[in-house]
Amino acid sequence: MSITQKIKEEFFNPEISFQASKSSGPGGQHVNKVNTKIILLFNIPQSNLLLDHEKAILLRKLTKKLDKEGNLVITSQDSRSQIQNKKKAIKKFYGLLKKAFHKKKPRIATKPGRAAKEKRLKAKKIQSEKKQLRGKDW
Repeated sequence: MSITQKIKEEFFNPEISFQASKSSGPGGQHVNKVNTKIILLFNIPQSNLLLDHEKAILLRKLTKKLDKEGNLVITSQDSRSQIQNKKKAIKKFYGLLKKAFHKKKPRIATKPGRAAKEKRLKAKKIQSEKKQLRGKDW
């Protein structure tokens, strides 16, 4: 199964773990009572669903979001609801995976066309004429 199919089918949900803690988000006094902040953890080196080269790609591209054990850490505390924050964290997780595995299209070098060359030469000629007129004493 390819990685794009794994990402589309929410294939990694069994290996994702969650922690809840008190949020600093909106909610007034409610924030002080309820654990609404969600921390999503996904251990990349221990994953049975990823191949070795896929793990290497994730470890290289997502280094700023990893802890010392190799856990991918994603937090969500935008909402007052723990369930909504959990959904947002999962959405962020799959978005990160898609972005990490996206292959950039190689740039193909091209030469400027005839019209572009003519336009550049015309601009150079106008500029040189300006400078020549400045130097003459009348």
